[in-house]
Amino acid sequence: MKVIFLDLDKTLIGGDYSPEPGKGVVRALVEGGFEVVLNSSKTRFEQEYYREVWGLDSPFIVENGSAVYLPNTHFLVHVAGDFGLERENYRVIELGKSYSEIRAVLDSIRNKYGLKYYGNLSIDEVVEFTGLPRKLARLAMRREYSETVFQWLKRGFEAELEDRGFRVSRGSRFINITGDTDKGRAAKVLLDLYSSVEPVESFAVGDGPNDFPLFEVVDNAYIVGDLEHPKAKNISSVDELLEVVL
Repeated sequence: MKVIFLDLDKTLIGGDYSPEPGKGVVRALVEGGFEVVLNSSKTRFEQEYYREVWGLDSPFIVENGSAVYLPNTHFLVHVAGDFGLERENYRVIELGKSYSEIRAVLDSIRNKYGLKYYGNLSIDEVVEFTGLPRKLARLAMRREYSETVFQWLKRGFEAELEDRGFRVSRGSRFINITGDTDKGRAAKVLLDLYSSVEPVESFAVGDGPNDFPLFEVVDNAYIVGDLEHPKAKNISSVDELLEVVL
């Protein structure tokens, strides 16, 4: 079995957030025998939007490794057994902290550092900071396990949050706050489930520092752009990825 973990922002989708450029890539990977797993800072609701457009029915990882979602129709649900929580059409393996817990801490220090994040912004402000279309901005605001800091007046909040047991990671543009988890930890949970069924060759593609933990747990890692990681090969785009793995 070949499993590939794909980041979304600036990897599979561009600055306009359209799913169209990624459609051909996902189709080619699926037709090439890959199990395509989205592994992104995006929320469950955002990923459901892209998954529907791309016709994906595989598991996916949300909010920087905070939870693994196993669709009830997927064979891994039976492998997982009672592991995880039942939620709507999924079994959910939670690895991070709840959004309410993260939001409470951020609210307590926001004035001290001049923090701007989803929870204290209007929909118009979210659109301005992110460039998201309003439809996707609303999905991004439906957070379950993490918060994104868009703006600050002074630094130091990162250390304060880490002292309280939170994980602070930098994506391609913003700062993400989660519980003590990351994309790599969540990917390892999934890989262990897949590997209990048959041997797995694993792949990962990302573009930012928050993808580095993911690169550590896969067999083949690729990084889009100029950042460097000792386990990852640099590629110019996911289109180049297809030339390498197919």
